[in-house]
Amino acid sequence: MTGFEPRIAQLAYYPVKGCAAVHPTTAVITPAGITHDRAFLVVDGKGVYRTQRRHPQLALITPEVSPDGSRMSLHHPDLAPLSFAVARNGPRRSVDLFGKPFLGIDQGPAVGEWLSQAVGEASRLVRVPPDHRRVTDGHTPGTSGYADSSAVHLLSTASVALLDEKLRSAGKPTVPMERFRPNIVVDGWEHAHTEDLLRRMTIGDCELGYAKLALRCVVTTVDQLSARRTGPEPLRTLAGYRRTRGGLALGTKFAVVRPGTVSVGDPVVVTRWGASEM
Repeated sequence: MTGFEPRIAQLAYYPVKGCAAVHPTTAVITPAGITHDRAFLVVDGKGVYRTQRRHPQLALITPEVSPDGSRMSLHHPDLAPLSFAVARNGPRRSVDLFGKPFLGIDQGPAVGEWLSQAVGEASRLVRVPPDHRRVTDGHTPGTSGYADSSAVHLLSTASVALLDEKLRSAGKPTVPMERFRPNIVVDGWEHAHTEDLLRRMTIGDCELGYAKLALRCVVTTVDQLSARRTGPEPLRTLAGYRRTRGGLALGTKFAVVRPGTVSVGDPVVVTRWGASEM
């Protein structure tokens, strides 16, 4: 499809949904995505999810999870760090994620108090239980933790470069890759939106199957370093050329067909192409 060899330029996972990313050089992709990705969720007292859509201040929280998932640390520029043992089993509480019912394991009042200070509203932290059973939709069904939908979100540098070009030509500031919160960033495709055409691919010893286009929301307007909303961009510019049924699309979502290990620099081998759904 192109004259360049596409490779992984960056990997990212987000232990707490809505909070800052962790950028490993090597990651294990499980059926639910990169290990620990969106395994934790901030909720209110009734178990209703919190994300940057309504609580952009989540961007200032940087979580760290031990490799075995037994401990977590939370960091915030205005608070002392909090380290705690992760409760990975125990009583379940009801969780509402986009109006859909799930369960979570509460991480305790001390963690809740710390998060309440960071968010500015009463909050709790829950973890995906071991018996979490979620079927994600799209062309290739799969599962995920507390992600919006499918397990893996992929975006190319070429697609963001085209958006930045359009922003510059309109006299507007460009936006960094972090605004889109991808799991896998691919460099090396000559044309923007090549990822729209992928249907099956292998990276390292992992195989991914196309689920659907990634629809963009107001989170893309949040500066991930300051947690401030920056205005209508990049959504206004995306609306001029990336409008599709259901919203504005940039990037793609994938289900995990075969788990495996991936690393920055791994080639992206496309084994099946398809037509764009734009």
